[in-house]
Amino acid sequence: MSTPLRPVLLVVAHGSRDPRHAATVHALVRRVRTLRPDLRVETGFLDFNVPSVPGVLESLETEGVRDVVVLPLLLTRAFHAKADIPAVLAAAPPRLRIRQAEVLGPSPLLLSALERRLYEAGLTPADKSSTGVVLASAGSSDPEAIAVIAEIAREWRLTGWCAVRPAFASASLPRTEDAVRQLRALGCARVAVAPYVLAPGFLPDRIARGAAGADVLADVLGPAPEVARVLLERYDAARAPSARAAGAA
Repeated sequence: MSTPLRPVLLVVAHGSRDPRHAATVHALVRRVRTLRPDLRVETGFLDFNVPSVPGVLESLETEGVRDVVVLPLLLTRAFHAKADIPAVLAAAPPRLRIRQAEVLGPSPLLLSALERRLYEAGLTPADKSSTGVVLASAGSSDPEAIAVIAEIAREWRLTGWCAVRPAFASASLPRTEDAVRQLRALGCARVAVAPYVLAPGFLPDRIARGAAGADVLADVLGPAPEVARVLLERYDAARAPSARAAGAA
């Protein structure tokens, strides 16, 4: 009895003129392939980098692929997830059956990845109660996305940090440097900045500059194993309805 082919996973990244961005995206996709070697994983970019999302979809259709799960490499449901990606998918070859997976955040695994990066930067679990953390995201004009970041900060604070403050590199306030000052004024013994971003680029560099007054600056999430696991969770959730229907047939 043959096993049904799994849908191809197409990871969709924003793209950037900064070469570190694409390199980090490809490193993350390699980790996903390592975790699930029997799954075909492709990468497409919305802008600046190749291959483009339309180009990948056309190539898959030409090969005879019929089922694709498109996974936005995004941490919040903002403009790209709500408008840009659906618009690109609406123009995809009609023979492709495409499902758009949910964005990566929020997820407990992403909080674990944030802590991993802070510990790699020099903190230890014993430092939590005396350390204030700036949860520094790229920022958005979408109120839903901003509210999600604020809620993540509240939840993360409950795990034992002295305090956690959200900050934004664009579109929203406060900036990273303002949140660092707030935590100093609050009396935290040390201040750490945790970039809630997936790959290096213009806005992560702005976060890093804003962290000049902090004691610790963590790296971007990048190809952390927890991030790769979230990708696979979102893929599995997106394909679950068809998997159930196949089992009932």
